[in-house]
Amino acid sequence: MQVNVTKRNGRKEPVNLDKIHRVLTWAAEGLEGVSVSQVELQSHIQLYEGMKTSDIQAIIIKTAADLISKDTPDYQYMAARLAVFHLRKLAYGQFEPPKLYDHVEKLVQLNKYDQHLLADYSVDEFAQMDAHIDHWRDMNFTYAAVNQMQGKYLVQNRVTGQVYETPQMLYMLVSACLFSSYDPSIRMQYVLDFYDAVSQFKISLPTPIMAGVRTPTRQFSSCVLIDTDDSLDSINASASAIVKYVSQRAGIGINAGKIRALGSEIRGGEALHTGCIPFYKYFQTAVKSCSQGGVRGGAATLFYPIWHLEAPSLLVLKNNRGVDDNRVRHLDYGVQINKLMYQRLIKQQNITLFSPSDVPGLYDAFFADQAEFERLYIEAENNPDIRKKTMPAAEIFSLLMQERAQTGRIYIQNVDHCNTHSAFNPKRAPIKQSNLCMEITLPTKPLTHVFDDQGEIALCTLSAFNLGALQNLDELEHLADLIVRALDNLLDYQNYPVIAAEKPAKSRRSLGVGVINFAYYLAKNHMRYSDGSANDLVHETFEAIQYYLLKASNQLAREKGRCDWFDDTTYAEGLLPIDTYKKEIDSFCQMPLKKDWEALRQAIKKDGLRHSTLSAIMPSETSSQISNATNGIEPPRGLISIKQSKDGVLKQVVPEIQNLQDQYELLWQMSDNKGYLQLCAIIQKFVDQSMSTNTNYDPANYKDYKVPMQQLLSDLLIAYKYGLKTLYYHNTRDHAGQTHAQQQEVVVDESADDCASGACKI
Repeated sequence: MQVNVTKRNGRKEPVNLDKIHRVLTWAAEGLEGVSVSQVELQSHIQLYEGMKTSDIQAIIIKTAADLISKDTPDYQYMAARLAVFHLRKLAYGQFEPPKLYDHVEKLVQLNKYDQHLLADYSVDEFAQMDAHIDHWRDMNFTYAAVNQMQGKYLVQNRVTGQVYETPQMLYMLVSACLFSSYDPSIRMQYVLDFYDAVSQFKISLPTPIMAGVRTPTRQFSSCVLIDTDDSLDSINASASAIVKYVSQRAGIGINAGKIRALGSEIRGGEALHTGCIPFYKYFQTAVKSCSQGGVRGGAATLFYPIWHLEAPSLLVLKNNRGVDDNRVRHLDYGVQINKLMYQRLIKQQNITLFSPSDVPGLYDAFFADQAEFERLYIEAENNPDIRKKTMPAAEIFSLLMQERAQTGRIYIQNVDHCNTHSAFNPKRAPIKQSNLCMEITLPTKPLTHVFDDQGEIALCTLSAFNLGALQNLDELEHLADLIVRALDNLLDYQNYPVIAAEKPAKSRRSLGVGVINFAYYLAKNHMRYSDGSANDLVHETFEAIQYYLLKASNQLAREKGRCDWFDDTTYAEGLLPIDTYKKEIDSFCQMPLKKDWEALRQAIKKDGLRHSTLSAIMPSETSSQISNATNGIEPPRGLISIKQSKDGVLKQVVPEIQNLQDQYELLWQMSDNKGYLQLCAIIQKFVDQSMSTNTNYDPANYKDYKVPMQQLLSDLLIAYKYGLKTLYYHNTRDHAGQTHAQQQEVVVDESADDCASGACKI
C-alpha cells in the first residue's frame, strides 16, 4: 500500500524513498568513515499515513548524530549537512537561499531586522554582498554548531519556532551592521573582510552580538558590572538596572560588599539593619526575572570582601544545607581577597571581620590603596569601640575553600592584582569587582538612584581569536584590526537601557578580546598543559595578541581620537602590561619579548588609545561550539564531549581527532593544577583585564578520595603568587561508582599548618 507523507505546506504526496536516499548520499559526499546504508538501517523509520516530512528528516538527522564517535567523527558533518538542509526548508521553504536584498527587505517588513540596513546600504551594495556571500560555508559546521546556531543565534519566533534566516545571512548582516557607519567609499572592503573572518571561524563572536546585531534590539555588551552602595535608593537602582540588562542578553556582575552587616545602626540607631542576605535575595529575584530574551537564562556573580562581618554566613549561601531563609543559591559569588588576608593565613594569624559602615574609608582603600587599607585595618583592629569579630585565618579560608569545592561556584578575586596589574590607575579608577565569568576588570561607581548619570555601570564588549585557525602569528595583525574596528563601531551602534552605562561605555570604550581553541592549538604544536613544554609558545602567542590589539587601538586613536577618559588608564602614564606583571613568572618562562614594545609605547604616549582595555580571556563555552573549537583556554574533558543544552544532548569532537588524538592532553590526565596555572600566569602577563581560570581536582589522586584542604589552599596561594587576578570554576571529577560525598569531600581539619612553608610564600 502506498503511504502518503505531509509536506511543510500541508500538501500530501506519496513517500519518495529514493529522494531520502539521494539526500543522504549528498550529505555523505567527501566524508570519511560514514555510511549511507548504516544511517538508513539505524533510522528505523516507521512510516505511517500522513507522516510529516519534517519528522522523517528529524529522525535521520538524529540517527546520523548518534553515530558520531571517536572512530567515525565525520558523522558530525553528515548530520550537520542534513540539519542545514532542514534549516533552509524551515527558513526559506526551499534549499536555495534567496537574494540578500530580497531577504532583508522581507524581514525588515516583518520587524525582524533593523530597518537601518535598507536605509544605510544601496541596492548595489547589497548586490556586492550577495556576490561575495558563500552559503556553502554552512557545510563547514558540525552538528553541535548547527544546533547551537539554530537554538541561540538565528532570528526566529521563539514561541512558534519559525526560523527566518540561515548562518551565512547572519554573518553577512552582522558585518554590514558593524561597519554601516564607515564611509561608503571604504566600508565594503571591511564588511567583506569581516564576513570572511567570522564565517571562516577565524574570529569568534559572543552570544549578544550573534543573536542581536541586525535586529531592532540593540544591546550587545556581553558583560555588565553593577556596583551597589549602602543605601536603599542605590540597592533599588541596581536591581532595576539588573532587570533591564538581563532582559537584553547580558551576564551580570554585582558588587554588593559595601552593604552594612546585620545589626548595624540605621538612622542613628532608630532601627537595626537586616544585613546582606535579604538584599542578596532581592538581587537574585531581579536576575531570575527574565530569560535574557529567550537566548540564555539570567545569571549573575555577586562580590563581597572576605573580611565582611557577615562573611561566615555569606560563604555558605550557595550550599544545599540550611533553609531557604539563610541561603541564596541561585547566584554565584566572588570573594574578594588581598595580600594582607593571605599573609594572615600564611602566618597562621587571625582575620578580623568588620561591617564596612563601621570603618570609614576601609572599603574604598581595599581597592584603591593597599598600604592605606592595611593602616586602617590594623587601626580598626586595635580600636575597642568598633564592632568586630575575630577568627583564625585558617578557619575562614578553609570554609571558603570547602564551599568552593562543594559548590564549584564560589569564585576568587584578588583585588590587589586587579589594581596593580591593571589598565587603570587605581587612584583615579579603582577596580572593585569582576563580572559573571571572572574575566572583566573595569571601574564602576555605585548608582545613587534609578536615573543617576554620575554612577558608572561598566560594560565590556567581547570577541575572540580562533587560535586553531591561524597559520602563523602574523595573521593576528589584520584580524586584530578587524576585531577592534568592529567592536569600536558597536559601542556607538548599540543602545543603552540605563543612563549610567552609556557615558562610561562611550568614554572608556573597553573591549575584551580573548581566544578559543587553545587546546587544539597546543595539540597541533605537540605541546601539553602540564609539563612546561608550551610555556614559550604561549608567551610568544599572547605577546603578539596584546601587541597587535594595542597597535590597532592606537591606529584608531589617530583616525578617530583617543577615548575620552584615556587619562584614567595606566597606558596614559606610558605603562604597558609588560611593566606590571608578577615577576615570579620569569622563574618558569624566560622567553624574551619579540615585538617592538618601546616603539608602541612611544606611539601610545603620542596619540593614545581608542580603548581603555583590549583583552580578556573568557570561557566561550557556546560560541566556541559554533567554530568547532575547544572552548576558551580549557583542556577538553574528553576527545568527544557530551554537551547538555536546552536544545538537547550534543556530541562535540575535538578538532582533527584522526591525526591528533594522542597529542591532546585531557583535563583529567593532568595530575595537578600547577602547569595549567603557570600557562594562565603567562597569558595574564599580557592580558590587561583578567581570565576565566579554573582549578580542577580528581579525588582519585588523593587518599580515600578526599582532596586535602592543604592542596586547595596551596593552589589558591600559588595562583596569587603567579599574579592571577581571578579564579573561576572549581571542577571535581565525577567518578562513577563513588558516592557523591566521596566525589566532593574535602578535608577541613588539615587546614593550614603547612601553609607557612616556602611553597606558600607570596
